Amino acid sequence: MLYTAWLFEFLVLGSFFSEIDAFQPEFAEPIVNLTIPVGRDATFRCLVQNLGGYRVGWVKADTKAIQAIHDHVITHNSRVSVSHNDHTTWNLHLKNVQEEDRGQYMCQINTDPMKSQLGTLDVVVPPDFIAEETSGDVIVAEGGMVRLTCKAKGHPIPDVQWRREDGKDIVLRTPTGTKTRVVVYQGEVLRLIKISRAEMGAYMCIATNGVPPTVSKRIIVNVHFHPVIHVPNQLVGSPIGTDVSLECHIEAFPKSINYWIRDTGEMVVSSYKYDVQTTSKLPFEVKMTVKIRNLQKEDAGSYRCIAKNSLGEVESNIRLYDIPGPTRTYLNVDEEDYNDQVGSAEFDQDDMSNNILEIGRPSILTTITTSRGLHEKKIGNHVPTDLPMNSSFHVTSSLLTFIILLFRI
Repeated sequence: MLYTAWLFEFLVLGSFFSEIDAFQPEFAEPIVNLTIPVGRDATFRCLVQNLGGYRVGWVKADTKAIQAIHDHVITHNSRVSVSHNDHTTWNLHLKNVQEEDRGQYMCQINTDPMKSQLGTLDVVVPPDFIAEETSGDVIVAEGGMVRLTCKAKGHPIPDVQWRREDGKDIVLRTPTGTKTRVVVYQGEVLRLIKISRAEMGAYMCIATNGVPPTVSKRIIVNVHFHPVIHVPNQLVGSPIGTDVSLECHIEAFPKSINYWIRDTGEMVVSSYKYDVQTTSKLPFEVKMTVKIRNLQKEDAGSYRCIAKNSLGEVESNIRLYDIPGPTRTYLNVDEEDYNDQVGSAEFDQDDMSNNILEIGRPSILTTITTSRGLHEKKIGNHVPTDLPMNSSFHVTSSLLTFIILLFRI
């Protein structure tokens, strides 16, 4: 009844004033269309000249629902209100706009015939994911196929794209084997065919429609495969008394249990003798090392690095051997032979100098370790010219000279 009464009054007064007013009201300018994010406030402004005794009304055009007439709100929507300024500017206010408020709004003047103009309200909605239609974390066997889906809603309809969190390329394969690499993939559904361990990781699904904020979802793709071991050096040698490290690279997912075992059956664990370390390189790859301190002969032998996960077990052997260090062997010479070859303590200074320069009469067998292996040289009366000055021979000759000097004192 209230709605009918207001509508009757609006029309009757319009007919009455149309007969007595010399100037007809006119709209001063068009209504500005509005684009408002959901939850914000919107205001339509209708500018009228020469309104006189006429009245202004607001109607939602698509539903024909009267919102307000002059100063009075007709709709039962509590979010709607009206205001005006000097009978020229007439405002329709909508608070906390919702998607159902989207549409055309008509400003009317109750002239005969009625005058009206339209303004459009577009309520935009930021993107959001539809949980029941969006993938979660997935597990797949290496070589299998993964289908990742991201379904987003919003207004305008969001665009969906995929990226890898680590910035690496997304690998797209066709059933025929054609492979393409892209940084960004457009579309709600991402298919990863014949997936490899290198494609394991976090994939970002990003939805945007120009209305902030942009939303994203992180989906983890786990690729399962049995352990694989790579050994850079399967034969390692080191001198006695030095520290030496053995190294294994292990790839496995789920992550494997990794350990070292000697050929004696002893498990190698960190101690004063061993330093066992495991370093993660990738989500599915680790480097396992063991340092043997102060290498001794009993430390030589086979060391096995072993990796186990739920899909299998694998091991690899590293052979460790000791490298003998430099040795020196002196021939036994009695005092008489020594005096005959080198001279007695009664020799004069010149004789001593000459003998010191010769220094070669005692036979000396020197073993030298070089990068080319072990070499033995028989040293006679002359210093070999093919030996480096920092060789074992140089050290032995200096020592012999010192011994000769002691005998002559």
